[in-house]
Amino acid sequence: MPGVAIIGGQWGDEGKGKATDLLGDRIDYVVKFNGGNNAGHTVVIGNEKYALHLLPSGILTPGVTPVIGNGVVIDLDVLFHEIDHLEARGVDTSKLRVSANAHLITGYHTTLDKVTERFLGKRQIGTTGRGIGPAYADKINRIGIRVQDLFDENILRQKVEAALFGKNHLLVKVYNRRAITVNEIVDALLVHAERLRPMVGDTSLELYDALNAGRNVVFEGGQATMLDVDHGTYPYVTSSSSTAGGASTGAGVGPTQINRIIGIVKAYITRVGAGPFPTELFDEWGELLRTRGGEFGTTTGRPRRTGWYDVPVARYTARINGVTDLVMTKLDVLSGIERIPVCVAYDVDGVRFDEMPVSQSDIHHAKPIYEYFDGWTEDLSSCRTFDELPENAQLYVHALERLSGARISAIGVGPKRDEIIQIHDLID
Repeated sequence: MPGVAIIGGQWGDEGKGKATDLLGDRIDYVVKFNGGNNAGHTVVIGNEKYALHLLPSGILTPGVTPVIGNGVVIDLDVLFHEIDHLEARGVDTSKLRVSANAHLITGYHTTLDKVTERFLGKRQIGTTGRGIGPAYADKINRIGIRVQDLFDENILRQKVEAALFGKNHLLVKVYNRRAITVNEIVDALLVHAERLRPMVGDTSLELYDALNAGRNVVFEGGQATMLDVDHGTYPYVTSSSSTAGGASTGAGVGPTQINRIIGIVKAYITRVGAGPFPTELFDEWGELLRTRGGEFGTTTGRPRRTGWYDVPVARYTARINGVTDLVMTKLDVLSGIERIPVCVAYDVDGVRFDEMPVSQSDIHHAKPIYEYFDGWTEDLSSCRTFDELPENAQLYVHALERLSGARISAIGVGPKRDEIIQIHDLID
Protein backbone atom coordinates (compact mmCIF):
# COMPACT_ATOMS: atom_id res chain seq x y z
CA MET A 1 0.00 0.00 0.00
CA PRO A 2 1.35 3.48 -0.85
CA GLY A 3 -0.05 5.43 2.13
CA VAL A 4 2.53 7.15 4.37
CA ALA A 5 1.69 9.11 7.53
CA ILE A 6 4.15 11.71 8.83
CA ILE A 7 3.62 12.36 12.52
CA GLY A 8 5.26 14.75 14.98
CA GLY A 9 7.03 12.64 17.59
CA GLN A 10 7.45 15.23 20.33
CA TRP A 11 5.61 18.50 21.11
CA GLY A 12 5.66 19.84 17.55
CA ASP A 13 8.03 21.86 15.37
CA GLU A 14 10.14 18.77 14.64
CA GLY A 15 10.55 19.43 10.91
CA LYS A 16 7.68 17.48 9.37
CA GLY A 17 7.73 19.64 6.25
CA LYS A 18 11.36 18.71 5.63
CA ALA A 19 10.47 15.03 5.88
CA THR A 20 7.66 15.47 3.36
CA ASP A 21 10.03 17.28 1.07
CA LEU A 22 12.52 14.40 1.37
CA LEU A 23 10.05 12.12 -0.39
CA GLY A 24 10.25 14.52 -3.34
CA ASP A 25 8.85 13.75 -6.76
CA ARG A 26 7.62 10.29 -5.77
CA ILE A 27 4.64 11.82 -3.97
CA ASP A 28 1.34 12.21 -5.79
CA TYR A 29 -0.81 13.63 -2.94
CA VAL A 30 -0.02 15.36 0.36
CA VAL A 31 -2.90 15.57 2.83
CA LYS A 32 -3.22 17.84 5.86
CA PHE A 33 -5.58 15.92 8.13
CA ASN A 34 -5.81 17.86 11.40
CA GLY A 35 -5.37 21.23 13.04
CA GLY A 36 -5.68 24.68 11.54
CA ASN A 37 -3.47 27.73 11.22
CA ASN A 38 -2.23 27.24 14.79
CA ALA A 39 0.91 25.50 13.57
CA GLY A 40 3.19 25.69 10.59
CA HIS A 41 5.92 24.15 8.52
CA THR A 42 9.05 25.93 7.42
CA VAL A 43 10.55 24.60 4.18
CA VAL A 44 13.82 25.92 2.73
CA ILE A 45 14.30 25.47 -1.03
CA GLY A 46 17.61 26.86 -2.26
CA ASN A 47 17.81 30.36 -0.84
CA GLU A 48 14.05 30.63 -0.44
CA LYS A 49 12.28 30.04 2.86
CA TYR A 50 8.56 29.26 2.89
CA ALA A 51 6.41 29.38 6.02
CA LEU A 52 3.21 27.37 5.62
CA HIS A 53 0.34 27.38 8.08
CA LEU A 54 -2.84 25.91 6.60
CA LEU A 55 -1.47 24.50 3.37
CA PRO A 56 0.30 21.13 3.31
CA SER A 57 3.99 21.44 2.52
CA GLY A 58 3.54 19.34 -0.63
CA ILE A 59 2.11 22.41 -2.33
CA LEU A 60 5.72 23.48 -2.94
CA THR A 61 6.49 20.35 -4.98
CA PRO A 62 5.46 20.53 -8.66
CA GLY A 63 3.09 17.77 -9.68
CA VAL A 64 1.83 17.06 -6.18
CA THR A 65 -1.87 17.44 -5.40
CA PRO A 66 -2.22 19.11 -1.97
CA VAL A 67 -5.35 18.23 0.01
CA ILE A 68 -6.94 19.82 3.07
CA GLY A 69 -8.88 17.00 4.70
CA ASN A 70 -12.12 16.91 6.63
CA GLY A 71 -10.27 16.86 9.98
CA VAL A 72 -8.89 20.38 9.46
CA VAL A 73 -10.52 23.60 10.65
CA ILE A 74 -10.09 26.39 8.10
CA ASP A 75 -9.87 30.15 8.48
CA LEU A 76 -10.68 31.27 4.94
CA ASP A 77 -9.01 34.65 5.34
CA VAL A 78 -5.78 32.90 6.30
CA LEU A 79 -6.12 30.30 3.55
CA PHE A 80 -6.45 32.83 0.75
CA HIS A 81 -3.81 35.13 2.20
CA GLU A 82 -1.43 32.18 2.18
CA ILE A 83 -2.40 31.20 -1.37
CA ASP A 84 -1.93 34.76 -2.61
CA HIS A 85 1.45 34.99 -0.92
CA LEU A 86 2.68 31.78 -2.54
CA GLU A 87 1.35 32.68 -5.97
CA ALA A 88 3.10 36.06 -5.77
CA ARG A 89 6.33 34.10 -5.33
CA GLY A 90 5.63 31.94 -8.36
CA VAL A 91 4.20 28.85 -6.62
CA ASP A 92 1.37 27.10 -8.48
CA THR A 93 -1.53 26.44 -6.07
CA SER A 94 -4.13 25.49 -8.69
CA LYS A 95 -4.20 21.78 -7.73
CA LEU A 96 -5.34 22.40 -4.14
CA ARG A 97 -8.29 20.26 -3.05
CA VAL A 98 -10.44 21.03 0.01
CA SER A 99 -12.83 18.64 1.74
CA ALA A 100 -16.46 19.71 1.67
CA ASN A 101 -16.71 18.33 5.22
CA ALA A 102 -13.93 20.44 6.73
CA HIS A 103 -15.13 22.88 9.38
CA LEU A 104 -14.67 26.64 9.21
CA ILE A 105 -13.23 29.05 11.75
CA THR A 106 -15.39 32.16 12.05
CA GLY A 107 -14.98 35.52 13.72
CA TYR A 108 -16.78 34.37 16.84
CA HIS A 109 -14.34 31.47 17.24
CA THR A 110 -11.28 33.72 17.30
CA THR A 111 -13.00 36.20 19.63
CA LEU A 112 -13.99 33.48 22.09
CA ASP A 113 -10.54 31.91 21.95
CA LYS A 114 -8.85 35.14 22.95
CA VAL A 115 -11.25 36.27 25.67
CA THR A 116 -11.50 32.78 27.21
CA GLU A 117 -7.73 32.42 27.40
CA ARG A 118 -7.37 35.83 29.06
CA PHE A 119 -10.15 34.93 31.49
CA LEU A 120 -8.23 31.81 32.62
CA GLY A 121 -5.35 33.93 33.96
CA LYS A 122 -2.68 31.70 35.48
CA ARG A 123 -4.51 28.60 34.23
CA GLN A 124 -4.02 29.53 30.58
CA ILE A 125 -3.38 26.68 28.15
CA GLY A 126 -1.17 28.77 25.87
CA THR A 127 -3.37 28.71 22.77
CA THR A 128 -2.50 30.75 19.69
CA GLY A 129 -5.81 32.64 19.91
CA ARG A 130 -6.70 31.68 16.34
CA GLY A 131 -10.04 30.06 17.09
CA ILE A 132 -9.00 26.44 16.60
CA GLY A 133 -10.25 25.10 19.93
CA PRO A 134 -13.67 26.80 19.77
CA ALA A 135 -14.14 25.61 16.16
CA TYR A 136 -13.45 22.02 17.18
CA ALA A 137 -15.74 22.43 20.19
CA ASP A 138 -18.56 23.49 17.86
CA LYS A 139 -17.82 20.50 15.65
CA ILE A 140 -18.25 18.13 18.59
CA ASN A 141 -21.30 20.05 19.81
CA ARG A 142 -22.81 19.67 16.31
CA ILE A 143 -23.18 23.39 15.73
CA GLY A 144 -20.18 23.80 13.45
CA ILE A 145 -20.08 25.46 10.04
CA ARG A 146 -18.68 23.30 7.24
CA VAL A 147 -17.17 24.24 3.88
CA GLN A 148 -20.20 22.85 2.03
CA ASP A 149 -22.49 25.22 3.95
CA LEU A 150 -21.04 28.18 2.03
CA PHE A 151 -22.88 27.06 -1.08
CA ASP A 152 -26.37 27.25 0.43
CA GLU A 153 -26.86 30.66 1.99
CA ASN A 154 -30.11 29.68 3.74
CA ILE A 155 -28.48 26.77 5.51
CA LEU A 156 -25.41 28.87 6.32
CA ARG A 157 -27.52 31.62 7.85
CA GLN A 158 -29.54 29.16 9.93
CA LYS A 159 -26.40 27.48 11.27
CA VAL A 160 -24.68 30.76 12.14
CA GLU A 161 -27.81 31.98 13.90
CA ALA A 162 -27.99 28.75 15.96
CA ALA A 163 -24.32 28.97 16.89
CA LEU A 164 -24.54 32.63 17.93
CA PHE A 165 -27.61 32.16 20.13
CA GLY A 166 -25.61 30.85 23.08
CA LYS A 167 -22.32 32.51 22.23
CA ASN A 168 -23.67 36.03 22.34
CA HIS A 169 -25.06 35.44 25.82
CA LEU A 170 -21.60 34.31 26.86
CA LEU A 171 -19.82 37.21 25.20
CA VAL A 172 -22.13 39.88 26.58
CA LYS A 173 -23.00 38.57 30.05
CA VAL A 174 -19.76 36.86 31.05
CA TYR A 175 -16.99 38.54 29.07
CA ASN A 176 -18.56 42.00 28.73
CA ARG A 177 -18.07 42.03 24.95
CA ARG A 178 -20.47 43.17 22.26
CA ALA A 179 -22.82 40.73 20.57
CA ILE A 180 -21.86 39.48 17.10
CA THR A 181 -24.46 39.71 14.37
CA VAL A 182 -25.42 36.92 11.99
CA ASN A 183 -24.94 39.19 8.99
CA GLU A 184 -21.32 40.07 9.76
CA ILE A 185 -20.36 36.39 10.03
CA VAL A 186 -22.33 35.29 6.95
CA ASP A 187 -20.98 38.16 4.85
CA ALA A 188 -17.39 37.47 5.92
CA LEU A 189 -17.76 33.82 4.90
CA LEU A 190 -19.64 34.30 1.64
CA VAL A 191 -17.04 36.68 0.26
CA HIS A 192 -14.84 33.61 -0.25
CA ALA A 193 -17.49 31.20 -1.56
CA GLU A 194 -17.01 31.49 -5.32
CA ARG A 195 -13.22 31.48 -5.15
CA LEU A 196 -13.32 28.41 -2.92
CA ARG A 197 -15.95 26.47 -4.92
CA PRO A 198 -13.64 24.95 -7.60
CA MET A 199 -11.31 23.57 -4.91
CA VAL A 200 -14.01 21.74 -2.97
CA GLY A 201 -14.96 18.12 -3.38
CA ASP A 202 -15.26 14.65 -1.88
CA THR A 203 -11.60 14.36 -1.01
CA SER A 204 -12.16 11.08 0.83
CA LEU A 205 -13.29 9.47 -2.43
CA GLU A 206 -10.48 11.12 -4.40
CA LEU A 207 -7.89 9.74 -1.98
CA TYR A 208 -9.50 6.29 -2.01
CA ASP A 209 -9.27 6.20 -5.79
CA ALA A 210 -5.68 7.45 -5.72
CA LEU A 211 -4.58 4.83 -3.20
CA ASN A 212 -6.30 2.03 -5.10
CA ALA A 213 -4.57 3.21 -8.27
CA GLY A 214 -1.18 2.80 -6.55
CA ARG A 215 -0.50 6.52 -6.10
CA ASN A 216 1.78 7.62 -3.26
CA VAL A 217 -0.21 9.57 -0.69
CA VAL A 218 1.42 11.30 2.28
CA PHE A 219 -0.69 12.21 5.29
CA GLU A 220 1.00 15.16 6.96
CA GLY A 221 0.12 15.78 10.58
CA GLY A 222 -0.03 19.15 12.26
CA GLN A 223 1.18 19.58 15.87
CA ALA A 224 2.47 16.30 17.35
CA THR A 225 1.78 13.21 19.43
CA MET A 226 2.37 14.91 22.78
CA LEU A 227 -0.21 17.53 21.82
CA ASP A 228 -2.87 15.02 20.73
CA VAL A 229 -6.20 15.64 22.46
CA ASP A 230 -6.42 11.99 23.61
CA HIS A 231 -2.80 10.93 24.00
CA GLY A 232 -0.92 14.15 24.76
CA THR A 233 -0.15 15.94 28.03
CA TYR A 234 -3.79 16.83 28.62
CA PRO A 235 -5.11 19.50 29.15
CA TYR A 236 -2.07 21.23 27.62
CA VAL A 237 -2.82 19.86 24.18
CA THR A 238 -4.32 20.85 20.87
CA SER A 239 -7.98 20.20 20.02
CA SER A 240 -7.50 17.58 17.30
CA SER A 241 -6.12 14.09 16.76
CA SER A 242 -2.51 14.53 15.69
CA THR A 243 -1.50 10.86 15.87
CA ALA A 244 -1.52 8.24 13.12
CA GLY A 245 -5.09 7.35 14.02
CA GLY A 246 -6.06 10.93 13.26
CA ALA A 247 -4.71 10.53 9.74
CA SER A 248 -7.38 7.96 9.01
CA THR A 249 -10.31 9.87 10.46
CA GLY A 250 -9.07 13.31 9.40
CA ALA A 251 -8.58 12.32 5.76
CA GLY A 252 -11.42 9.82 5.41
CA VAL A 253 -9.35 6.76 4.51
CA GLY A 254 -9.25 3.31 6.07
CA PRO A 255 -6.40 2.54 8.47
CA THR A 256 -5.26 -0.39 6.34
CA GLN A 257 -4.47 2.07 3.54
CA ILE A 258 -1.63 3.57 5.58
CA ASN A 259 1.32 1.20 5.74
CA ARG A 260 4.26 3.44 6.70
CA ILE A 261 4.21 5.71 9.73
CA ILE A 262 7.12 8.09 10.01
CA GLY A 263 7.73 9.81 13.33
CA ILE A 264 9.68 13.07 13.22
CA VAL A 265 11.92 13.93 16.19
CA LYS A 266 14.56 16.54 16.80
CA ALA A 267 17.94 15.53 18.14
CA TYR A 268 16.84 17.54 21.18
CA ILE A 269 13.27 18.64 22.01
CA THR A 270 11.15 21.79 22.13
CA ARG A 271 7.73 22.87 23.22
CA VAL A 272 5.55 25.98 22.71
CA GLY A 273 2.92 27.10 25.19
CA ALA A 274 2.17 25.90 28.70
CA GLY A 275 2.37 22.37 30.05
CA PRO A 276 4.84 19.86 31.52
CA PHE A 277 8.27 19.54 29.92
CA PRO A 278 10.59 17.33 32.01
CA THR A 279 13.88 18.13 30.22
CA GLU A 280 13.27 21.86 29.85
CA LEU A 281 16.41 24.01 30.12
CA PHE A 282 16.45 27.43 31.75
CA ASP A 283 20.19 28.08 31.39
CA GLU A 284 22.70 28.94 28.70
CA TRP A 285 22.27 25.50 27.11
CA GLY A 286 18.60 26.16 26.53
CA GLU A 287 19.41 29.50 24.94
CA LEU A 288 22.12 27.89 22.80
CA LEU A 289 19.65 25.34 21.41
CA ARG A 290 17.07 28.06 20.82
CA THR A 291 19.50 30.35 19.00
CA ARG A 292 21.28 27.73 16.93
CA GLY A 293 18.10 25.88 16.08
CA GLY A 294 16.11 28.99 15.21
CA GLU A 295 13.51 27.89 17.73
CA PHE A 296 10.80 30.48 17.18
CA GLY A 297 7.28 29.55 16.14
CA THR A 298 6.54 29.49 12.39
CA THR A 299 3.03 30.76 13.01
CA THR A 300 3.32 32.86 16.18
CA GLY A 301 7.01 33.81 16.34
CA ARG A 302 6.99 32.79 20.01
CA PRO A 303 10.34 31.55 21.38
CA ARG A 304 10.15 27.81 21.93
CA ARG A 305 11.01 26.15 25.19
CA THR A 306 14.02 23.89 24.70
CA GLY A 307 15.38 20.75 26.33
CA TRP A 308 17.49 17.64 25.84
CA TYR A 309 16.24 14.57 23.95
CA ASP A 310 13.56 12.68 25.88
CA VAL A 311 13.59 8.90 25.39
CA PRO A 312 10.31 8.12 27.23
CA VAL A 313 8.55 10.58 24.91
CA ALA A 314 10.13 8.94 21.86
CA ARG A 315 9.18 5.43 22.99
CA TYR A 316 5.65 6.55 23.78
CA THR A 317 5.35 8.11 20.32
CA ALA A 318 6.61 4.94 18.64
CA ARG A 319 4.07 2.85 20.54
CA ILE A 320 1.02 5.10 20.19
CA ASN A 321 1.51 5.61 16.47
CA GLY A 322 2.99 2.28 15.45
CA VAL A 323 5.99 4.14 14.05
CA THR A 324 7.90 2.24 11.36
CA ASP A 325 10.61 4.88 10.81
CA LEU A 326 12.02 7.87 12.65
CA VAL A 327 13.42 10.94 10.93
CA MET A 328 15.76 12.85 13.23
CA THR A 329 16.20 16.52 12.42
CA LYS A 330 18.66 19.19 13.56
CA LEU A 331 21.51 16.90 14.57
CA ASP A 332 23.80 19.72 13.42
CA VAL A 333 22.57 21.97 16.23
CA LEU A 334 24.40 19.77 18.76
CA SER A 335 27.84 20.23 17.15
CA GLY A 336 30.36 21.67 19.61
CA ILE A 337 28.68 20.40 22.78
CA GLU A 338 31.29 18.38 24.67
CA ARG A 339 28.91 16.05 26.51
CA ILE A 340 25.32 15.67 25.39
CA PRO A 341 22.71 14.67 28.00
CA VAL A 342 19.86 12.34 27.00
CA CYS A 343 16.89 11.75 29.29
CA VAL A 344 16.47 7.95 29.52
CA ALA A 345 13.92 7.83 32.36
CA TYR A 346 12.13 10.00 34.93
CA ASP A 347 12.38 10.28 38.68
CA VAL A 348 8.97 10.97 40.22
CA ASP A 349 9.25 11.46 43.98
CA GLY A 350 11.96 8.79 44.20
CA VAL A 351 10.31 6.30 41.84
CA ARG A 352 11.92 5.58 38.46
CA PHE A 353 9.71 5.65 35.36
CA ASP A 354 11.22 4.21 32.19
CA GLU A 355 7.99 4.88 30.29
CA MET A 356 5.71 7.90 30.10
CA PRO A 357 3.67 8.13 33.35
CA VAL A 358 -0.07 7.78 32.89
CA SER A 359 -0.86 10.23 35.70
CA GLN A 360 -0.96 13.93 34.88
CA SER A 361 0.38 14.68 38.36
CA ASP A 362 3.35 12.34 37.85
CA ILE A 363 4.26 13.98 34.53
CA HIS A 364 4.22 17.41 36.15
CA HIS A 365 6.59 16.18 38.88
CA ALA A 366 8.88 14.14 36.62
CA LYS A 367 12.61 14.90 36.83
CA PRO A 368 14.90 13.69 34.05
CA ILE A 369 17.42 10.91 34.61
CA TYR A 370 20.26 11.55 32.18
CA GLU A 371 22.85 9.49 30.39
CA TYR A 372 25.70 11.43 28.78
CA PHE A 373 27.20 10.95 25.34
CA ASP A 374 30.45 12.35 23.98
CA GLY A 375 29.89 15.17 21.50
CA TRP A 376 31.66 16.29 18.34
CA THR A 377 32.96 19.57 16.96
CA GLU A 378 32.66 19.07 13.20
CA ASP A 379 30.20 20.90 10.94
CA LEU A 380 27.72 18.28 9.71
CA SER A 381 26.04 20.26 6.93
CA SER A 382 28.11 18.71 4.13
CA CYS A 383 27.54 15.10 5.25
CA ARG A 384 25.35 13.08 2.87
CA THR A 385 25.97 9.55 4.11
CA PHE A 386 25.89 8.13 7.61
CA ASP A 387 29.56 7.11 7.38
CA GLU A 388 30.53 10.75 6.76
CA LEU A 389 29.27 11.74 10.20
CA PRO A 390 31.85 12.05 12.99
CA GLU A 391 32.17 8.85 15.01
CA ASN A 392 30.58 10.36 18.12
CA ALA A 393 27.64 11.65 16.09
CA GLN A 394 27.16 8.13 14.72
CA LEU A 395 27.27 6.70 18.24
CA TYR A 396 24.71 9.29 19.40
CA VAL A 397 22.31 8.33 16.59
CA HIS A 398 22.79 4.60 17.24
CA ALA A 399 22.06 5.10 20.94
CA LEU A 400 18.89 7.08 20.31
CA GLU A 401 17.72 4.50 17.79
CA ARG A 402 18.24 1.70 20.31
CA LEU A 403 16.49 3.61 23.08
CA SER A 404 13.59 5.08 21.08
CA GLY A 405 11.91 1.91 19.80
CA ALA A 406 12.11 2.48 16.04
CA ARG A 407 14.80 2.65 13.39
CA ILE A 408 16.17 6.05 12.36
CA SER A 409 15.81 6.24 8.58
CA ALA A 410 16.95 9.81 7.90
CA ILE A 411 18.92 12.53 9.67
CA GLY A 412 18.69 16.29 9.16
CA VAL A 413 22.09 18.00 9.20
CA GLY A 414 21.03 21.55 8.26
CA PRO A 415 18.02 23.70 7.36
CA LYS A 416 18.33 23.45 3.58
CA ARG A 417 16.39 21.05 1.40
CA ASP A 418 19.37 18.83 0.56
CA GLU A 419 21.01 18.89 4.00
CA ILE A 420 19.79 15.46 4.99
CA ILE A 421 21.17 11.94 5.21
CA GLN A 422 18.88 9.15 4.06
CA ILE A 423 19.67 5.76 5.58
CA HIS A 424 16.54 3.78 4.63
CA ASP A 425 14.01 4.42 1.88
CA LEU A 426 10.81 5.93 3.30
CA ILE A 427 8.65 4.61 0.45
CA ASP A 428 9.27 0.97 -0.41
